[in-house]
Amino acid sequence: MVSVVQNVAIDCADAYGLARFWSAVTGRPLYPEHRPGDRETQVLLAEGLVLYFNQVPEAKTVKNRIHLCLRPETSRDQEVDRLSGLGATLVADHRNPDGSGWVVLADPEGNEFCVLRSESDRAATTS
Repeated sequence: MVSVVQNVAIDCADAYGLARFWSAVTGRPLYPEHRPGDRETQVLLAEGLVLYFNQVPEAKTVKNRIHLCLRPETSRDQEVDRLSGLGATLVADHRNPDGSGWVVLADPEGNEFCVLRSESDRAATTS
């Protein structure tokens, strides 16, 4: 017997607003019945997995103990630029001169996530 991951839960101050950001990041829709002001909102990912946003009263105060790692369809650098335009902020840049590495960004509420190299980035380097 095994367990199947149903969702990834993210505590936040503005469930609908943060879900809209992650909907734009992933290109996946919000749960159709959710509206601004809802205390719970979901982004419906491919294959049934859900990003679940739950509004809580306390603010984020420390580094995430779990985070998402994204592998973009475009290049890593193009995706970092796109996500920055959506409201993400740079936390740490671990890109190397040989093209390897990753970038740590934070969403509008400060939750860290990584942008990895795309498959085309990986194919272009030997690392």
